[in-house]
Amino acid sequence: MDKKETKGERSAMWLALDIAWELGYIVVIPIVVLGFAGAYADKKFGTSPLFLFIGIIIAFTITSIAAFRKIKTITQEINSI
Repeated sequence: MDKKETKGERSAMWLALDIAWELGYIVVIPIVVLGFAGAYADKKFGTSPLFLFIGIIIAFTITSIAAFRKIKTITQEINSI
């Protein structure tokens, strides 16, 4: 059976892909950057794994705030439709 997609279903699919794409960047970039920065600082100062853990904690905080803001704007967009 061939089911035709409506315009609303297609736009909902693209919205879901957009959310997944942006949340992926929101999660990955801070962890990678601050993880490598923490590992570099640990190597430079000989404080392994202190700065790595600090970097991961800061990355988690940044990611949580950014994801909350993104989800808040998306919900506002959905509610305005």
